[in-house]
Amino acid sequence: MDGANADVNMAQVRDLQASLFPICTKGSFLNNLLNRTLRNNQIDITSDGDPKQLESKLRDIKEIFPLMKEVDCPYQAARWPMECQVLDDPVIHIHPTSASYSEKEPLYKFTGKEIQPKQVGEDSGEVIFKYYPISSVNYFCRSAVGGSACSPAHSSQDPSDLIFESRFESGNLAKVVKITSTYYELSLRSDMYTNRHTQWFYFRIENTKKNIKYRFSIVNMYKSESLFTAGMKPLLYSTKDASQKNVGWRRCGESIAYYRNDAPNGDSEDNPRYIFSFLLEFPHDMDTVYLAYNYPYTYTDLQDYLIKLKDDPVKAVFTKLRVLCRTLAGNNVHYLTVTEPCQEEDPKQKKVIVLTARVHPSETPSSWMMKGLIDFLTGDSLQAKELRNRFIFKLIPMLNPDGVVVGNSRCSLNGRDLNRQYRSVIRDAHPVIWHTKLMLRRLIEERQVVMFCDLHAHSRKSNIFMYGCEGKGHEGKKLQEQIFPLLLHKNAPEKFSFEDCNFNIQRSKENTARVVVWLMGVENSYTMEASFCGSSLGSRANTHLAIKDFEDIGQTFCETLLDYYNEDPRNEKMKLKICSRLMEQGSNAEQPKNIDISDYSSDESSSSICEEIVDKLSFEEDITSVTQLSIIVPPSTPVVPKRKSRKKKRKSKDYNTKIITPQ
Repeated sequence: MDGANADVNMAQVRDLQASLFPICTKGSFLNNLLNRTLRNNQIDITSDGDPKQLESKLRDIKEIFPLMKEVDCPYQAARWPMECQVLDDPVIHIHPTSASYSEKEPLYKFTGKEIQPKQVGEDSGEVIFKYYPISSVNYFCRSAVGGSACSPAHSSQDPSDLIFESRFESGNLAKVVKITSTYYELSLRSDMYTNRHTQWFYFRIENTKKNIKYRFSIVNMYKSESLFTAGMKPLLYSTKDASQKNVGWRRCGESIAYYRNDAPNGDSEDNPRYIFSFLLEFPHDMDTVYLAYNYPYTYTDLQDYLIKLKDDPVKAVFTKLRVLCRTLAGNNVHYLTVTEPCQEEDPKQKKVIVLTARVHPSETPSSWMMKGLIDFLTGDSLQAKELRNRFIFKLIPMLNPDGVVVGNSRCSLNGRDLNRQYRSVIRDAHPVIWHTKLMLRRLIEERQVVMFCDLHAHSRKSNIFMYGCEGKGHEGKKLQEQIFPLLLHKNAPEKFSFEDCNFNIQRSKENTARVVVWLMGVENSYTMEASFCGSSLGSRANTHLAIKDFEDIGQTFCETLLDYYNEDPRNEKMKLKICSRLMEQGSNAEQPKNIDISDYSSDESSSSICEEIVDKLSFEEDITSVTQLSIIVPPSTPVVPKRKSRKKKRKSKDYNTKIITPQ
């Protein structure tokens, strides 16, 4: 009887606690803590034998602290600026297995008959959707889990109209003007707290009808050059196709045009806008579809993936998930360490490779490349085990969670491009970059960081390629920075283009991660760019790059690491031979020359080739001969003679001696 009364009183205590401390339905740190507290009996309830004298108290703080630490690291619901309205229902997409990617999606073929409708505007149309986050000030102030509650944004009176929505994670659509029953003008929201960068779009359409061709015109695109002029198509996701046929994202659209917006309200000399217009036929009646600029990859997608990785008992042995820092909005920035545990040898002997991604929110291919790279590194292949045994991988999969959450194209919540803040970073304004740079500096001081690569996506060029840093003044190492991209081209000849690479350091790129990390002493410092569009190489020419292609290039990156850092003593001699051949062919920083390296394989079967290289270059001689060879070669960048001038020349910057250290 006493036991029954105790259960009743326990239920009453829980009801009272629920009424006093309501739990947020969208999830939060407090929500997780209270749930886990109740589930793990973190509350002591005593009655001293009398059910009416019921007392409750928390256990000792030392017992609760480990629980809080566990909640803090792996998962935290996305935090939004308070002015953002967010739907309660999460958006979930399926991503079919690799068997569904056998059919390559071709680029759009232009007929010359594509029309270019001018912007009509809301004066001659009807605004049926409008959503602009409203704030009393034009800067970020505070955030909350789940943002704010949604108010009605759809205002159409016609039940046959399409219904638009974008108030979900990574969504971006600001306004829809209905011109006719089949023609809609769309406007994108600029990056929050700016008036620029309208490129990324991701929104939902309901109440669809098949066998009807609709025209959509996005009237305020920001960039003057776009891959839509090269045949890139937008992406469509049908919820009916996903549930009935297991079909995920696919390319769509006809009569595609991208052109300057000449309307008075859409164009100005200081801030020109462009129109992206296309025809679309929906596959089903009464379907819910999503349209996107590229394959979405949200902050929640990343956290779900990392949690599965952390909970895997096998992978947990060689992976460690930690929180690098918190963003301005309070979102966690995770970093992943992948390496086999050291047993006997000195752990500091292991070299370090650092990779980062998603500093620009709209560049979703970088997240898919990072996912493919992590999948390979944490796999059970012999190559993955060798990489884990030889290297320590430090991976930051998402540098700009705030921008990803709100659907920005390029900036963080302070309205700045984070990839232009590495040189003189301010901790309070750019905490993610500050902590990333601090982590790199500590790694460089404690170990040898042999490679850094920042993953991006490109909106104007096809293929996958790299930007590097030209090693001027390093005797014996001219063009060494071109070897890894060249090997990557060898391993992925139909996706990665060596000739699209560039190793020149432009003044506008001096504050980027690639250049600053190179100045910190990491010679192999790269930016790898994947086209939003497709490839122009081999059998993949004129086809779109899909999720599987991005994941595959992440795997190929890892395989190329084994080629580049082969432990065979002849490997260094092979690299010098490749540099010599590149210089003979006139390869330079701005125009790298592709050469045949099929006979430069470091496999055991190619020992005769390696011996031939050794004989030709006389590597058994004193090392000074190699130095002399490097000195007499022509410069890596052509020298253009300049006219004499009476004006004093400005002193050029010496990138090889000026080292930038974190603040």
